[in-house]
Amino acid sequence: MEQNQIREILKYKVVAVVGLSKDPEKSSHRVGTYLKQHGYHIIPVKPLLNRGSWRKCYKSLHDIPVEIQQTIEIVDIFRSSKDVPPVVEQAIKIKRICGKPFVVWMQRGVVNEEAAEAAKQAGLIVVMDKCLKAEHTLSRISRHKQSISSACFLPL
Repeated sequence: MEQNQIREILKYKVVAVVGLSKDPEKSSHRVGTYLKQHGYHIIPVKPLLNRGSWRKCYKSLHDIPVEIQQTIEIVDIFRSSKDVPPVVEQAIKIKRICGKPFVVWMQRGVVNEEAAEAAKQAGLIVVMDKCLKAEHTLSRISRHKQSISSACFLPL
């Protein structure tokens, strides 16, 4: 996936994080916290999570109330690759009903070609094996470098 496509995806601000952990040492917790600190609205999804630092947590995408499902733009998946298909199936069903989400994002180390193909066939953008936090950070650094570069340009 091209970097400009990633930058466009990063403009979406409502993220359902599937597999969010309350353990601050876990990647899902760190990514969710980072995104929240950078203006994203996080919808936590994990069957065994009892709120923790998140205001409300849902057992699955289907357990999210419809009025909240309608706002989800990215489904960020922190599950093993073999556990991805049911999550993608739920995202596809929600998209058919609500017109969203737009993106299924499988975090670094998560790859499921079958689920990715099903998501693409349903009109979802798919990102696999990339960290949303890392991509956001890279995008911010790139924008910062561009602003420095254009600020330093002196016409002859």
